[in-house]
Amino acid sequence: MPRYHTLGNIPPKRHTVFKKPNGDFYFEELFGTIGFDGMSSLLYHTQRPTQVKEVVKSYSVEPKIAVAKNMKSISLKGYKVPPINDFLESRKCVLMNSDCQITLAAPKQSLTEYFYKNTDSDEVIFIHKGTGKLRTMLGNIDFEYGDYLVIPRGMIYQINFDNEDNRLFIVESKSPIYTPKRYRNWFGQHLEHSPFCERDLHGPSELETFDEQGDFLVKVKKQDMIHEYNYAAHPFGVVGWDGYNFPYKFSIHDFEPITGRVHQPPPVHQTFETDTFVICSFVPRLYDYHPQAVPAPYNHSNIDSDEVLYYVDGDFMSRNNIEQGQITLHPAGIPHGPHPGTMEKSIGKKETQELAVMVDTFKPLMVTEEAVKLQDGDYYKSWLDH
Repeated sequence: MPRYHTLGNIPPKRHTVFKKPNGDFYFEELFGTIGFDGMSSLLYHTQRPTQVKEVVKSYSVEPKIAVAKNMKSISLKGYKVPPINDFLESRKCVLMNSDCQITLAAPKQSLTEYFYKNTDSDEVIFIHKGTGKLRTMLGNIDFEYGDYLVIPRGMIYQINFDNEDNRLFIVESKSPIYTPKRYRNWFGQHLEHSPFCERDLHGPSELETFDEQGDFLVKVKKQDMIHEYNYAAHPFGVVGWDGYNFPYKFSIHDFEPITGRVHQPPPVHQTFETDTFVICSFVPRLYDYHPQAVPAPYNHSNIDSDEVLYYVDGDFMSRNNIEQGQITLHPAGIPHGPHPGTMEKSIGKKETQELAVMVDTFKPLMVTEEAVKLQDGDYYKSWLDH
């Protein structure tokens, strides 16, 4: 997160003595990325954060690959993922490569019986259905439909849902997730032409501090393994912190679309970037205003990247027979474009109410066994004239 944030109580100078009212010490922790070169925060714990009682067990959660070298456009019915009580068990990875995992989830219950830490990846959790509260060691964030929750790797968290009807689209990234560099100046401030600004990015605003000892189960993901750690100190024992490395939310409804006289290329929809893929937001917007404009996108050859579209709401103007929660994959190397009739139908239209999330990966995606369960017919034939 390219801006400074602080919450709770911290000493006036870093790496100096900081004591509780009773004279006991607080314990400082540097929570950083990319060695000592990336964004970091300084945390102050009521108990030492290193107190491991036992590693209870370890087990694999590595996705099983059905198609390792895919060259076929496919469609997945995301709402066919069954609701499952447990938050982690509900997560079904459908597409992946060595850089990222794309996951669907329909958790019914809040994550309260244990804590979770993903040390493999940053996470972006898009809230398609549901409301609630993300609880982290750096504070809490309320969320609702349309929110992106950006959670840095190594962040210990729980998640509370207000009801059982929840649908999540999750992207895990092996490299840090940032806002697009071209929208930031050399100080990290978002520029005037950016489709969003700092006011739209909301960090933790409520810090819960538990100065407790006992038995606290933290499930830690590392190299597609879950390791169950029993800690002696409560994971939410931070009394204060400051820095640049923290979770935050951004609502897709706060993305201000960039439009023009003729059709704008997909990069104008970019919301997040990594070294290995980008995430874009397609939001309600006015169509192009050249008198002869064709609002539907032109046909496009994906030469260097796989394109994943997750359909959220509205009528996606370049596709036929699209429903909420559907995913389409258009692999690198072959062209894709508007379905038959959609280009002609778009001409003369003034606006679209479509809402979708796009992920473009720079390495090919593999199709998992979970994806095969959701596959919707011969989508790759859907551009034939009937």
